[in-house]
Amino acid sequence: MSRNITADQLKSWSASYNNSTERRLATLAMAKTDLKDVSYDIASSFDMDFKFSIDLPTMAVTSQQATGRCWLFSATNILRERIAAQLNLDSFELSQSYLAFWDKFERANFMLERIIDTAERSTDDRLVQFILTTGVHDGGQWEMFANIVRKYGLMPKDAFNETFQSSHSRTMNATLNTNMKACAVRLRKLAAEGKSREELEAVKAEMLEKVYGFLCSCYSEPPKTFDFEYVDKDKKYHAERGLSAKSFCEKYIGEYLDEMVSIINAPTADKPFHKTYTIDCLGNVEGGRPVVHLNLPMDEFKKAIIDQLKDGKIVWFGSDVGKDGEREKGIWDDGSYDLSLMSGLDLDISKEDGLNYWHTAMNHAMVITGVNLVDDRPTRWKIENSWGDKTGSKGYYICSDSWFDKYVYQAAVERKYLGELAELAKQPPVVLEAWDPMGTLAD
Repeated sequence: MSRNITADQLKSWSASYNNSTERRLATLAMAKTDLKDVSYDIASSFDMDFKFSIDLPTMAVTSQQATGRCWLFSATNILRERIAAQLNLDSFELSQSYLAFWDKFERANFMLERIIDTAERSTDDRLVQFILTTGVHDGGQWEMFANIVRKYGLMPKDAFNETFQSSHSRTMNATLNTNMKACAVRLRKLAAEGKSREELEAVKAEMLEKVYGFLCSCYSEPPKTFDFEYVDKDKKYHAERGLSAKSFCEKYIGEYLDEMVSIINAPTADKPFHKTYTIDCLGNVEGGRPVVHLNLPMDEFKKAIIDQLKDGKIVWFGSDVGKDGEREKGIWDDGSYDLSLMSGLDLDISKEDGLNYWHTAMNHAMVITGVNLVDDRPTRWKIENSWGDKTGSKGYYICSDSWFDKYVYQAAVERKYLGELAELAKQPPVVLEAWDPMGTLAD
């Protein structure tokens, strides 16, 4: 068989196409219609009913607007339910901008430290390239959220609201990352000239001063203190004066974040189950706790989530929402589209192969607020998204259990819902490469 495409092959394949009723019908169907729309299987949606045997009441959905702050919105949506329950509130929102400000500032420092650490390597080095191309962006993981909260605390959204830049971050991020690369050029040149680590740190401090000023211009400067005013469900007004973000967090959240464990389902040969893993160069707060994942088989992964839901507590999770989604209806279901039939192509890729061949990876964080159980086994899941209330069921989405199996990778659960598995989370983690798929939510 020739390695080159031959005229005889083209003639044969043309005849095959023209003799195929299926391919000709597909050509007509796709002529003026989006491929996904013409592949939509309406019958599959009949099972995607917004009815759940466990359905936890939560407040109205939030909107991350034109940003990649899903991890911050979903994480603060977990915490706001705890605070609202304590204070008898109908509605409440924590300031995502406050956390994003400090995340960006800390991540700038984190990146410059990695630049200094790798200054002796070539710019062709894969790790150096990863650091430079990743830069400072909007994404993040649960433990990165926890590190920011531990260091800087929390405050209500009313105390530090959105600006245009905070809610439309593309140009801000691009500008900041141009600066970060200019800083990298300067630091690497100074290192090549033989400057000491101490001298490089002094230059880095000058750079961070400018970053701080830029971020203040984008977000305004975070307040040192604020007044917490609210009206509860009984229409009673309350006010707490002169709070700091740390004192607010200590009062209403306490040590809760320390009870959380990140669990993943990554069925790849390089990540045996019941081991812990961390990712090189993944983080935001220099000196903060590393991102550590406990890898579990899917049945154990789901059980921990369901046990937490049964106890009346919603769950933060990370998945690949770019696959098999119908955004208007708010459905994620791997049976929603028969793209294989419409295209005539082989589209079957396992979860393991999808990770190994970079077909799929985490790209969005949300909150699980319910599940439908039949004979104690899940059939569909209810999801609180952060894309506003114009799609889905007022911003709430649903996914099939088969979609969950394929495209859900991470969740943060309270340690007690892991049972005996909780001890496994204490193992020293295996360090994965910086570009491992289990770090992509933070890219």
